[in-house]
Amino acid sequence: MGCGRVGKVGSILKIIVDAFGGDHAPLEIIKGCAEAVRDLDVDIILTGKEQAIHRIAKQNGISLYRMEIVDAPDVITMHDPAGEIVKSKSESSMAVGLKLLAEGKGDAFLSGGNSGALVMGSSLLIKRIKGVKRASFGAIMPKAEGFMMLMDGGANLECRPEMLQQFGIMGSIYMEKVMNVKNPRVGLVNVGTEEEKGGELQQQAFALLKKSPINFVGNIEGREIPDNAADVVVADGFTGNILLKTYEGVAMMVMKQFKNVMMKSAKNKLAALAMRGDFMELKQRMDYNEYGGAPIMGVCKPVFKAHGSSKARTIKNALRLTKAYVETNVIAVITKSIQEISGRNPAGQEG
Repeated sequence: MGCGRVGKVGSILKIIVDAFGGDHAPLEIIKGCAEAVRDLDVDIILTGKEQAIHRIAKQNGISLYRMEIVDAPDVITMHDPAGEIVKSKSESSMAVGLKLLAEGKGDAFLSGGNSGALVMGSSLLIKRIKGVKRASFGAIMPKAEGFMMLMDGGANLECRPEMLQQFGIMGSIYMEKVMNVKNPRVGLVNVGTEEEKGGELQQQAFALLKKSPINFVGNIEGREIPDNAADVVVADGFTGNILLKTYEGVAMMVMKQFKNVMMKSAKNKLAALAMRGDFMELKQRMDYNEYGGAPIMGVCKPVFKAHGSSKARTIKNALRLTKAYVETNVIAVITKSIQEISGRNPAGQEG
């Protein structure tokens, strides 16, 4: 099963899941997988400590129907250096899952574990698409109208212009194929909207994105991003991660302050009761759990990163997106587009 394989439309997908990746693992992971088996019609391979998985499933009355367990005696923690996934933690639940995917034992892999290790493991064990300079995080975030993808959400702190060009291309393909956004608008994060704004990285990336086969709308400023400026927001990983964390923090703060105002007096509480449906709808739109996870873009096979604090509902949503990622043949489309841009460069997997 190599890069650009045909999506398994009409076939039962087998998705490998890191049962010990995340703050609420393995219980919430197992629960989410059971819901996915029931609602999404997928088969699951759970990687992790086999006895613990059986014990926790039994204690909580969770059926392991259509779930295979592959024992993995170790766990890579959030504090482990990324490189340990191919060194001291090569038998961790994450590493074992990635190896199974590389061997063709499943159609995709999902983990809520160590982000850096997942990106590095994906690049080293799964390999990048030929011509892709770096694997990247495609974080899905809410905006004024619907949602957007941030590329890169933190995998590559230092980037070159051609990397940002590829982020824009890959993000555009994903948003169109998986998230059903027609002709997605791609914007470059910058300190101004004029073409000459920014440093050398932004100026060169602008020129490359402008001539790419995507709907490039130019530079976008930070204050425009939440207000529907683009469907794909392109940035280097350092800028992107700060933007992502700030966005999450501000959203949580605003929702908390709004709740405080609503609970301030009897009059406000009555108003809150009348607005409860609208408030819950707004809260749902701002909740990362609705979007499931972020694809690791640019690797040869579908790899998804779930939020570290994911509970069952988030895991099921991430598996839903993972299924769509396979069935819509995103990797084949990305492979073709990158080859066209790079002129089928044989050194495509270099630095």
